[in-house]
Amino acid sequence: MVGQLAVVVVNYGSSSLLRANLVPLADAMPEARFVVVDNFSDAGERAAVVALGAERGWVIVTPEGNLGFGLGMNAGVDAARAAGASGFLLLNPDATIARDAVETLAAAVAAEPLALLAPRILRPDGSVWFDGSDLDLGDGRITATRKRAVADDPRLEQWLSGACLMVSAELWDRIGGFGDGYFLYWEDVELSYRARRAGASVRVVDAAVAVHAEGGTQGDGLESAGAAKSEGYYYFNIRNRLVFASRNLDAATVRRWRRASLPIAWEVLLQGGRRQFAHPVAPLRAAFTGVRDGLRASRKK
Repeated sequence: MVGQLAVVVVNYGSSSLLRANLVPLADAMPEARFVVVDNFSDAGERAAVVALGAERGWVIVTPEGNLGFGLGMNAGVDAARAAGASGFLLLNPDATIARDAVETLAAAVAAEPLALLAPRILRPDGSVWFDGSDLDLGDGRITATRKRAVADDPRLEQWLSGACLMVSAELWDRIGGFGDGYFLYWEDVELSYRARRAGASVRVVDAAVAVHAEGGTQGDGLESAGAAKSEGYYYFNIRNRLVFASRNLDAATVRRWRRASLPIAWEVLLQGGRRQFAHPVAPLRAAFTGVRDGLRASRKK
């Protein structure tokens, strides 16, 4: 299937990561197509991405502004479809994956086209960054799947990180790609949710491994578990939880999620550790505006 595969990456100010991470994968997979969507950051970065694409023979999509992650991926898949691809590896610029892991994912999707798949994703130090996450439909909390107390708890629904996903054209067409209105974060939760309701399986393929240098698109790529996050991380994770609820859940459930907004916002902030509260203005501002805007977005329910 690799010959019909496109690797789709959304870039924002990360041309150096494309050269460091995507070029080696392209060298290892010359028969695959590579599509980069350059969400505009500045003229110099745009020129660097276009030049790299010309050098490598990649398809470069150049929107005038910043589409965000989900809509950027949608544009990239559209371009990949036009180039003849029938399967898509959706990959972050700060993630790396070897050819054998891609082949493992591609073979799994070829055998089961209605499957949304992700590899097990490690940090550069070898610790687990992602091996499946659960959405609690009762209140909107997210926890690692491996922490489930009951394997088949009906309240919990597994979702996959958009940092590295394998999907067939058939499933993509069924679910219509990523939803709008998120910009960053939670669009992969909704993609997984809608995939399952379209009849797909949603799972991690443990035999395939990728590495994600979290924060690589915003810094040195060495962000560790418990490190302070960006304001955008806090804002969109807190806001978009209620955007998801209003788009996908019944009115009674939305009201439960709204009531849990403040404690869950605090839990999101704690993902960045307590040291950040020595200078609390930025994280607390992001949390306040995230709760406020999420509540506004969910008022229709």
